[in-house]
Amino acid sequence: MLDLVIIVILSAILVPLVEFTTGAGRIILGLIFLLFSPGYSLIAALFPGRYSLDTLERLALSFGLSIATIPLIGLLLNYTPLGIRLYPVLLSVLAFIIIMSTIACIRRNRLSPEERFQFSFKGKAASLRQSLSGTNRLDKLLNIMLVVAIIGAIGTLCYVVASPKTGERFTEFYILGQEGKADDYPREITLGESAWVTVGIINREQETCTYLVQVNIQNEPDASLGPITLEHDQKYEDRVTFTPENPGQDQKVEFVLSKEDNGEPYLHLHLWLDVVDAGPD
Repeated sequence: MLDLVIIVILSAILVPLVEFTTGAGRIILGLIFLLFSPGYSLIAALFPGRYSLDTLERLALSFGLSIATIPLIGLLLNYTPLGIRLYPVLLSVLAFIIIMSTIACIRRNRLSPEERFQFSFKGKAASLRQSLSGTNRLDKLLNIMLVVAIIGAIGTLCYVVASPKTGERFTEFYILGQEGKADDYPREITLGESAWVTVGIINREQETCTYLVQVNIQNEPDASLGPITLEHDQKYEDRVTFTPENPGQDQKVEFVLSKEDNGEPYLHLHLWLDVVDAGPD
């Protein structure tokens, strides 16, 4: 049962590692946790006998069934209040591994010691060499191709994890009304009064950026915010107050976002405002 104990322990270690670390150990355990452990524990539960599968078949099916099992777990989570999020996925996969490993232990114990599957590095290495040798030339070729495919898939995945593609670069820019929603903007005010909205910026540029916000009324500068320096994925929200100086209908209040490094307008938002002249008392 040593193989199942190791699988469960490594899987249980990953959960706190995700919370407290970001290094190579987390990545390595994560790859084992997602690509090998679920399938291995399921194969162990389905085929507890020594002669059910040879080493190469057990290894290949462990990877294949892991890749098939994880999406199914995610699909089930999608129909629960937990949703497809990091910790629900981690804990669900961990529960699956523990349940399958428990079933595997029970089924192995029902077999005689000679029949039950026992993991041994030395024995499995010899069995793997025997599998690769094959009973004929075609079997040998197919087994070698299977091993190369598994190694290639693992290598490709490691490369993708180690060298992730840079995501799309953009900035989220928005204005919110008095209720903190994209609604209930000021529509009409009296001349001499001020109005305000909440300006929001979220940096998705994959780097630190410094922003400036300029508020123009009828193309004339009125108010500004900044400089605002944000790390990648950092969010900024603040009120900006503006005061029209002339009466008129449908005055354009424009919010212009620019980056401090070039000063060129980057994003534009606007709303329309009626400014009413109250006249003499």
